[in-house]
Amino acid sequence: MSAHAEEKRLTAPAIRARKGADPIVMLTAYHAHTARILDRHCDMILVGDSLGMVMHGFETTIPVTLDMMILQGHAVMRGSRRALVVIDMPFGSYEASKEQAFLSAARVMKETGCGAIKLEGGERMAETIAFLVERGIPVMSHVGMTPQSVNALGGFRAQGRDRGEWAPIEADARAVADAGAFAVVVEAVAEPLAAHITAEIPIPTIGIGASPACDGQVLVLEDMLGLSPRVPKFVKRFSELGPSIDAAVESYASEVRARTFPGPENVYAMKKKPT
Repeated sequence: MSAHAEEKRLTAPAIRARKGADPIVMLTAYHAHTARILDRHCDMILVGDSLGMVMHGFETTIPVTLDMMILQGHAVMRGSRRALVVIDMPFGSYEASKEQAFLSAARVMKETGCGAIKLEGGERMAETIAFLVERGIPVMSHVGMTPQSVNALGGFRAQGRDRGEWAPIEADARAVADAGAFAVVVEAVAEPLAAHITAEIPIPTIGIGASPACDGQVLVLEDMLGLSPRVPKFVKRFSELGPSIDAAVESYASEVRARTFPGPENVYAMKKKPT
C-alpha cells in the first residue's frame, strides 16, 4: 500500500457544499502544463470556450466546436489531479433540445473524464439543466453577461447596473438553482445585484467581473497573466508575461541571427581516446 494516499478529485457536490464557506478558486486552462500548475491552487479548473479567442484568435466564442472542447479537455484532465474540471458546452451543442444537450454533454464526459459541464442561460435553459441533472450530469450554469449571446446582446456589456434590470437576472439565477445546477457563474454584473443573488440562492455563485460578493471567482488565465492583447476592464493583471515573453524571444532571435546562440557543452562530441 502506498505511503501517501492518492488525493481524490473534488466533486460537484463538494463544491455545492462550499456555499457561504471558504471562497472557491477557479481559473481557466486549456493545456496539460498550465493545468498542472493551477491544480495546486484551484478548486475548479474551467476548460472554457474562451479558448476560441485565447488560442485561436477568434473575435468571439461562437466558432468553437465540441471537438475543440473535448481535445483541450483531455489535456487539462491529464495535467490535473485534484481540481474539479468543468468543460464548457460550446454554442450550438445544446440549445436545440434537452436531448441534444444530453448527447453532447454525455460525449464530453465520457471522452474526457471531466467532472461537470457548463452551459449558458437561465430560465430558458432550466428544463435542460433539470434533464441533464436527472440523468447524472453535473451542471454549472452561467447568467448575467453570456458571451455566447454576444450577437443578441449587441456586444460585451455589463448587466444589472440599473435596478430595473435586476428582475430577469435574479429570475435566471433562481431558475438554474431550482433546476439542480450545483453552481452558477455570474458574469459582468453590478456588485449590488451580485451580492443580492449570492444571498438569495442556495448554490455557490462564481463571479467574473461581479465583485468579491460572490462565493468564488473565475478568470481567464491568459487575461490575468497579461498574455491577452485585449481584456475586460474588470480584470486585474497579476503578472505581465506578454512583455517578458516578447523580450525573451527577441533576445533568442538576436543570438540566433548573430550565431552566438550557445549549444550543448560538447555532449555529442566523441570522447578522445587516451594516447
